[in-house]
Amino acid sequence: MPEGHTVHRLARDHSQEFVGQRMIVTSPQGRFAEEAEELSGRYLLDVEAIGKHLIYQWGQRRKTTARRPSPTKIMHVHLGLYGKFRLHGNPAPEPRGAVRVRMIGKQKSFDLNGPNCCELLTPQQFAALQQRLGQDPLREDADPELAWQKISKSRRVIGALLLDQSIIAGLGNIYRAEVLWLLKIHPERKGTEVSREEFDTIWELSVKLLRIGLKYDRIITVSREMVDKPLSRLSRQERLLIYKKSRCRTCNRKVRWWEVGSRKMYACEKCQT
Repeated sequence: MPEGHTVHRLARDHSQEFVGQRMIVTSPQGRFAEEAEELSGRYLLDVEAIGKHLIYQWGQRRKTTARRPSPTKIMHVHLGLYGKFRLHGNPAPEPRGAVRVRMIGKQKSFDLNGPNCCELLTPQQFAALQQRLGQDPLREDADPELAWQKISKSRRVIGALLLDQSIIAGLGNIYRAEVLWLLKIHPERKGTEVSREEFDTIWELSVKLLRIGLKYDRIITVSREMVDKPLSRLSRQERLLIYKKSRCRTCNRKVRWWEVGSRKMYACEKCQT
């Protein structure tokens, strides 16, 4: 499943390519046909990411002179495990596979295949989604204090808490393993046993790594000092420190893996206390 940096990158790219344009929206597959008809001909006002969720704000079918027109439709996309976007130049090619949504702008278009969720939301439903999601380290309006309040009161293990999208939105399985290894925190420490200083370093490192991921469009947790080549040229194996590794980079002990929060966790039980 794409982690937060990928979704924010999509939001950024779609904003640059399509915001402000009057879009043609179709559903070649047919599963989004009624909703596509409601959106087609409207102006795309904004695209934003909240954790692993994409939000498209739509305006009226006629151009307005208002500096900040109010959205009239809200489209919500969650890619899940199999969702994928394909960007095309116009004219767009024949749909490939089960295309849930095709959006056509002035010069470019994109297809969305296989999302876990693609729906129109009422303002009330959008507000409920926002309330359900935790703090996103890539958003300027994130409040880490709210995440700390939830973690510090929980007896669930930190390895599971970092996957909980109602606490920190956007972190996924790879980032949680890498962050905990870098900070030498065992994934089975309870939230109540994590100090405020440790939480602050978890948050700060999450922000840093997600920003790197956004910049390079891939998860990179090694630092430039660890490798003798540009970060953009690293292979997948070179980009990560503990995830799916057989030996700990620091002590060479065998890496242990087991399920934490219903996902496979990788950790060094010598280095992570």
